[in-house]
Amino acid sequence: MTQQARELLEATARSLALRQGENRVVAAIADGTESRLTIGLIALEQRHIVESDRRSFLHLATRAAAHPAAAALYGTMAEGEALGLERLGALLHACGLDEVAARAHEPAAGCQAFPAYVAWLALQADPADAAVALYANFAAWGGYCGTIATALRAHYGFTDEACGFFDFFALPAPVLLDQGLAAVQEGLDTGHVTLSEALCYGRLLQAYESMFWDTLADHPAATSRP
Repeated sequence: MTQQARELLEATARSLALRQGENRVVAAIADGTESRLTIGLIALEQRHIVESDRRSFLHLATRAAAHPAAAALYGTMAEGEALGLERLGALLHACGLDEVAARAHEPAAGCQAFPAYVAWLALQADPADAAVALYANFAAWGGYCGTIATALRAHYGFTDEACGFFDFFALPAPVLLDQGLAAVQEGLDTGHVTLSEALCYGRLLQAYESMFWDTLADHPAATSRP
């Protein structure tokens, strides 16, 4: 039933895949040369991103009310963001940051471009097209989280609790995959998937994902090695 959707999503993910080796921050964390300050910045920026994305996914679920598969997908995605947000406190603490520091942090425009565009998609894009675009980003983000979680234990002495945020997003999510396939197939069956639009959305999402990491790489904290 979902074979057509699976082929479309896999082809889209391949065409939009980020090039390996271009993420300077993740590469530096992986070999233990990145500053803890930069890791703290990731957590501080994600505090804003995760909450924004949660609200965007809830809005997409509401807009997709007439399409049950898409509505279920975005409801699950919103729940996932809420669970991720619960795990950020331990990461911030491990980086020597408290709630006062978190509230005082001024988010960087380059880091917040991604959630701003997700919010645009929540308002403007057909939910089925947005699902295709977001799927292409899942693999990149999940891969980065897995690499970081491993490195934080190996090089920085972080506990399992402190790595919980990255562990959560690195885990395979078969339910989410199944729901994504169903949502895209639903869109294909009802004529709500426009491949050119979905590819455009996906390309921009991947560009904003890269912008997030490039902004951190160019931050003064990234030059302060442990």
